[in-house]
Amino acid sequence: MFRNQYDTDVTAWSPAGRLFQVEYAMEAVKQGSACVGLCSQNHVVLASVNKAASELSSHQRKVFRVADHAGVALAGLTADGRVLSRFLRNECINHSFVYEAPLPVSRLALRLADKAQVCTQRSWKRPYGVGLLVAGLDETGAHLYYNCPSGNYFEYQAFAIGSRSQAAKTFLERRFNGYKDYTPEQLIKDALSAIKETLQGEKLTSSNCTVAIVGRKDDGTIEPFELIDARRIQEIIDSMEAAEAAPTEPSSMQEDRGSDAAPMDI
Repeated sequence: MFRNQYDTDVTAWSPAGRLFQVEYAMEAVKQGSACVGLCSQNHVVLASVNKAASELSSHQRKVFRVADHAGVALAGLTADGRVLSRFLRNECINHSFVYEAPLPVSRLALRLADKAQVCTQRSWKRPYGVGLLVAGLDETGAHLYYNCPSGNYFEYQAFAIGSRSQAAKTFLERRFNGYKDYTPEQLIKDALSAIKETLQGEKLTSSNCTVAIVGRKDDGTIEPFELIDARRIQEIIDSMEAAEAAPTEPSSMQEDRGSDAAPMDI
């Protein structure tokens, strides 16, 4: 892992054309708590795992409101994420003050990428060790972006970052084709299912996950970015568990009936 000849400075290129300090920052994203984002035509849902440092401490927030029409979920160094979320909040406020209109989500993601890219070209700075899922709504619809510590950003229909996110990606890849027509309730259920894939056997409850949503209602008004109440999350989780258990009940009843039936004459 350590390449002490070329990884002591973020501006030093290796002979293979790699910036190892940037790659280390991207590795920090993989070590963070898992975050998931899903996007339909009019709604975006963000979900994250609440992971405490120890049994005696509370978890750190991973989902932040940026403006009424946008929010972020982060994986990696939470301190870096707080700084970047504050930067995004200031950008939205300044744009709204000058133009009296919300900042488009694509431009918000671009400004964040530009800020991250500067840290890859200055020897006295280090890359931000955090990846952000930027969710928002503008005149063109709902959008979900992933901003990388390298300064790259990509738009996704659904994406997952953080520890054990590959299991969530596999789940999302099987279902993302229908997300455009999903209702908010269906998006939340799939987000929770994707988060459950990253827990590796740990029980999913409202205490170990956070879910937020932003979107547009049928009448065209914007539903502001908000964190979903823990009670509602638990109700959705209970309904999902009941739906998973329901198909097994008829089959067990059929087996009981079959044991009481007389054998057929051959």
